Amino acid sequence: MQQLGLEKYAPVFAGYTELRAHENHTVSIGFLKGNNVRNVKSTISGVSARVYQHGSWGFASSADFTDDSIRQVIKAASANAAFLDRKQNKGKQSLPARPIRAEHDYSTAKPRLTQKQLIEFVKQIDQYIAGKYPDLASRYVSLNCLDMEKLLLTSDGSYSYSLNPRSLISISFTMDKGGNPIELYDIFGEQGQFEDVFGDPSDLYPDIDQLYEQLRHKVEGVYAEPGIKDCILDADLGGILAHEAIGHTTEADLVLGGSVAAKFMDKQVASPLVSLVDFAHHALGKACPMPIFVDDEGTEAEDAVIIDQGILRSYLHNKESALHYGVKPTGNARAWSFADEPLIRMRNTAILPGKDSLEAMISSIDDGYYLIRPSNGQADTTSEFMFGVVLGYEIKNGKLGRAIFDTTISGVAFDMLKTVTMVSNEMKWLVSGMCGKKQPMPVGMGGPAIKCRVNIGGR
Repeated sequence: MQQLGLEKYAPVFAGYTELRAHENHTVSIGFLKGNNVRNVKSTISGVSARVYQHGSWGFASSADFTDDSIRQVIKAASANAAFLDRKQNKGKQSLPARPIRAEHDYSTAKPRLTQKQLIEFVKQIDQYIAGKYPDLASRYVSLNCLDMEKLLLTSDGSYSYSLNPRSLISISFTMDKGGNPIELYDIFGEQGQFEDVFGDPSDLYPDIDQLYEQLRHKVEGVYAEPGIKDCILDADLGGILAHEAIGHTTEADLVLGGSVAAKFMDKQVASPLVSLVDFAHHALGKACPMPIFVDDEGTEAEDAVIIDQGILRSYLHNKESALHYGVKPTGNARAWSFADEPLIRMRNTAILPGKDSLEAMISSIDDGYYLIRPSNGQADTTSEFMFGVVLGYEIKNGKLGRAIFDTTISGVAFDMLKTVTMVSNEMKWLVSGMCGKKQPMPVGMGGPAIKCRVNIGGR
């Protein structure tokens, strides 16, 4: 993609312009009870231009990388911006600029495996499960790889190339209990291409064994007792809460649209034990699951401290919202494909770890729950949320008890976070984070375990 040489098109720019070449390459393989039911390899690629004129945006895109097509895309976006400016007449100022030149290529240096070899890798995992755990009613093993490659040039001086891959293996088990299916899943992997993330199928066998044992616990489980309970939300649940119920409320476009966070700036919204950050590319000295160094407007990405010791301190910004609020853009503009305009999106959102051990947190609860793995959930701009929980345990007299069946937790996040009394000292990331705000987008989310009071569902 770098050979496209986007800089030669700079003389064609009219006013503020972003020119982006973008390719998403995906691989998806699935085995259901030994049958290869999914085998997909696809590429979506193209070029887009976005032009800003006095507060109005023009956008155009094409799946064609030819010289003529790129020039036509720039011309069309410029014409669209001029037309909308005449109609809307917003009269806004120029956008703030934080130009940067950067290249970040996370592609592997190892020989790439063929699709056939990838299928065989997944098949070996499935065969291990089938041989060791014949009592399973069903099993599904899938591989999903995404490479996002972007080349960006802006009229205010930014140039960026990035190749950001992620490779995941998902495993789902089902057992039968009296005619009722009991299910449990887990996802393994991280940022990087397959060859750098996974070695041999046997490397996953200990994780598979643990997943099976957790399912056995769940089969013998009980329903949670409904109501407001003392609970420990493990990192995966805490991460989804941070992303869905807090992060979205502080995206500046949603704040302008009426998010509850509009009235909370510089006010207490959580316990003083809670600090929440949308990290750009590194957190606590380590790379994040989805490192973003330059966003899709050409802004150098920097960490955004959303909550600092319980106080709401900042929103997430693109250039336009930063202009509105009179602050620096944070580098949160991201687009899923070449045909999408960048939106304000999170990168890697997490609560910061505290000082408590998980053992001490469990021992502090007489009657409550340790909630570990989430399923789907939702939240709105009031910070009201409901998330599914597919793995959890009772806590009785400071000790872990029986597993519980699928349940839900719900509440208002800005209220619930005020009940946090302990925060664990261990930071974990949910490796498979995906956000669905108008466009899909891979994200990082995570943090420590937190002890709080939350409404839990029952039967």
